[in-house]
Amino acid sequence: MKILVLCTGNSCRSQMAEGYLKYFAKEQATIYSAGVETHGVNPKAIAIMQEDGIDISNHTSNNLDEYLNIEFDYILTVCDNAKERCPIFPGKAERLHFNFFDPSKVVGNEEEIHAAFIKTRNQIKEYCKDFVEEKVVKSLSKKNQL
Repeated sequence: MKILVLCTGNSCRSQMAEGYLKYFAKEQATIYSAGVETHGVNPKAIAIMQEDGIDISNHTSNNLDEYLNIEFDYILTVCDNAKERCPIFPGKAERLHFNFFDPSKVVGNEEEIHAAFIKTRNQIKEYCKDFVEEKVVKSLSKKNQL
């Protein structure tokens, strides 16, 4: 199973989602993340994921053009901008969308910014956990029963 997480800049929300999807799906799925643009991986995203024991420090910010030849099973857009700008991919990919708040847009003191990153991280974590349980594990269970 191949899953693409798509966001605007592939710097924060999609990077967090990639980290959690890899964690929850283990070897049951291949996870990619990309942006309609590339902004580099946000250091605050790396730090907030590290607080939850997920290391995304080796992730790279990739452009979706790099993956146009891959047939995905799922394309998850994690912001409205990416949903609107996502091209047509070949194959049968099911598209799912959730517009997560972008914590990198918060202006405030370090405590306020940190709180925004925690809130978004926790929402993405729950979304990814539920996605893996509903789409990855159940799909593999059905295949094993055939």
